[in-house]
Amino acid sequence: MKISARACGGFAGVAESYDLDTAGRADGAALEALLRRLDFFAAAPSCPLGADLPRWEITVRDGARCHTVFLREDGSGGDWQALLDGLRRSA
Repeated sequence: MKISARACGGFAGVAESYDLDTAGRADGAALEALLRRLDFFAAAPSCPLGADLPRWEITVRDGARCHTVFLREDGSGGDWQALLDGLRRSA
């Protein structure tokens, strides 16, 4: 799977960007399992309110499937935060 993630906004206006291919990565299987647990390809693409929070655009390509979701990093934890943490560790 190919994962592309971009973040911008928040109080500090920090921008982050990650592009990775899970094939051949030591953590690739774990990232793919997390995407399945999130049911990423069925997730709603909308973004919750919160202009002061970083806004993420995450696109995953898996063969012919391609899906994009938008989310705010609000510090609530859970699997979505685990995905963002995994992307940051991939850098």
